[in-house]
Amino acid sequence: MVKGSIDNSLYDKYPNLILGFHGCHLETFERVLYRHEHLKRSENDYDWLGHGIYFWENGYERAMEWAKVRYAEKARVIGAVIDLGYCLSLTDIRCTNVLKVGYSIMSTMYKSMGMKLPENKNGRSAVDVLLRNLDCAVIQQIHAYNEERGAEPYDSVRGVFSEGNAAYPGSAIPEKTHIQICVVNPNCIKGYFSPMPPEEGFRIP
Repeated sequence: MVKGSIDNSLYDKYPNLILGFHGCHLETFERVLYRHEHLKRSENDYDWLGHGIYFWENGYERAMEWAKVRYAEKARVIGAVIDLGYCLSLTDIRCTNVLKVGYSIMSTMYKSMGMKLPENKNGRSAVDVLLRNLDCAVIQQIHAYNEERGAEPYDSVRGVFSEGNAAYPGSAIPEKTHIQICVVNPNCIKGYFSPMPPEEGFRIP
């Protein structure tokens, strides 16, 4: 990648479908699965991976845990089959370099307007950065920059997040570490489904 540019790459297309899980309220569950509506985009200033439809990658239990905290007995989980397409994967050094370029562009723009950059904050958590205003703004700047240039837009954003307390005393592994997917292009979602329990007496392949 040429310094100071945000370009497509030979390896930014993920070759396989993945499973994502979205914690939600019963009403949302029924609207999506029975009325065939799409999940709504999240467009908060503090969204961790910018604006889009959020899923935990292969994370049914985490999605249900999140939903139960918010919706108690009305908590449900929707599964989705997802093609990440052209993905801004923050597990890849090439994409974290894209983040640096996005930050540089945004920082210059804010400075020229005499504005203060957004900040990431813990919110109500003592250990986790829950309000990702800066990260969200940088990712949205990258999307805007690509659109202005007529460059190929990112279909999705993917990131690994360390969250929660240590898994055990002395561990450097937080107990809620997970992979999040933010689907920017809803056509990446090939279908929704209701997760089901395994069939007893058979192994899980």
